[in-house]
Amino acid sequence: MKPNILWICTDQQRTDTLRCYGNELVDTPNIDRLAEMGVLFEHAYCQSPVCTPSRASFMTGRYSRTTRCRQNGQQIPADEKLVSKLFAEQGYVCGLAGKLHLAPCHPDVCPIEEARIDDGYHAFHWSHSVGGNNTWPMDEYLQWLDQKGSSLKREPIPGVRQTFYGNDSEERQGTWCTDKSLDFIRTSRKHGMPWFFSLNYFDPHHPFDPPKELMEKYMKLSEQIPLPKYQEGELTDKPHYQRIDSESAYNFVPMFRFRDMTELEHRAARAAQWAMMEQLDTQVGRLLADLEEHGDLANTIIIFMSDHGEMLGDHGIYWKGPYFYEELVRVPLIIAWPGTIQAGQRSKALVELVDLAPTLLAAAELPLYPGIQGKSLWPLLTGAVNTDVHRDSVYCEYYNAQPWHPELPPQCTMVFDGRYKLVRVHSSREGELYDLVTDPAEFQNLYHDPAYAVIKLRMMELLADRMAWTVDPLPARLAAW
Repeated sequence: MKPNILWICTDQQRTDTLRCYGNELVDTPNIDRLAEMGVLFEHAYCQSPVCTPSRASFMTGRYSRTTRCRQNGQQIPADEKLVSKLFAEQGYVCGLAGKLHLAPCHPDVCPIEEARIDDGYHAFHWSHSVGGNNTWPMDEYLQWLDQKGSSLKREPIPGVRQTFYGNDSEERQGTWCTDKSLDFIRTSRKHGMPWFFSLNYFDPHHPFDPPKELMEKYMKLSEQIPLPKYQEGELTDKPHYQRIDSESAYNFVPMFRFRDMTELEHRAARAAQWAMMEQLDTQVGRLLADLEEHGDLANTIIIFMSDHGEMLGDHGIYWKGPYFYEELVRVPLIIAWPGTIQAGQRSKALVELVDLAPTLLAAAELPLYPGIQGKSLWPLLTGAVNTDVHRDSVYCEYYNAQPWHPELPPQCTMVFDGRYKLVRVHSSREGELYDLVTDPAEFQNLYHDPAYAVIKLRMMELLADRMAWTVDPLPARLAAW
């Protein structure tokens, strides 16, 4: 019997928003249970710290520049093969609820809904940004709210400028996404069809607007909520983009000027992510309960992950941009298939999100598309190899992925070997080098330290090697000459 695939992807989620990743203050019992059912990866990395290039990468199993969709605002080329399309070609019924973001999602370019290539999705329930002035007639979440006689809500919180009370749990985008997922799963079950479903929650992406009840719950923790990790003056010898974004998020949102925010405002932003994750955890619980009730857990591969992280004030920065701190590029990743893959394992292996597409194809015993560049995790998941060994390094890219630094558009690449992390800012000839054993918080930039010249050279060579080995394998060679 072909396994079903439930692929849950949150947006802009840090690893420290889950109890199973060590946060004892947040309540996420269902995601924690999912981790107990499968393998939790402690060192999973996205291939770009921004939505579109990251999603293009893990949905194709190819690196962001290889997909030619390396920036927000670009559309993935029509000849790229999404893993959903590969499953559809093999007889799966495929569906999506929530965000996709493989094309421009700006009303000036997509006034109705996001443009699509032949992505393989038979059911496509699309919803993009939850907030702001960007709304689309075919945004199904907004239609759902309208049918309920409601709308997006944003209530100010006294004493806090950056965080809001949003819609209650029963009116959240995550709840709507889960409803659509359950409808799809139940229909597929009724008709005996193997299924592949992408469930793409928008939370806990900014604007930080959780349900009031949950926000108040976490705000009561008060000083137990940690302040951002920041050392005064630490940005002095780091790439100038970080100093720009510390002054205003995305280089144009002064509401998130780090030095002007109060301790309450810093803690409120963190509490908001925790509150939004507890709300999503409840939705994951609904999914697990349905699969368990109908005996489908043993035949369903479940992935829980995020496309990238969030700075949340660490290093004096909010949101995301041309930087590669652990808070932004290391993401939660849990894979479960009860009865087939190992249960309750915590892997220390270096893995990349580009590895997910070949992993799913291997698990379902489907042919590997020749354009895929990722390395399957299947041997690791089944215990055929050491759970803690997979890659020698992880690689990440940022090619002017957001248009917020027009004065000198950032071009940056990163490589991390498990101890040393090197960032080269090609656009400004700046760089970063960190030893995450002696400096896990990444405060001390060793890039210009002569004592680390040999290590810097070795990491530069590794970066060059990763850039060479991520060249597009397509088109396939047809003959020896």
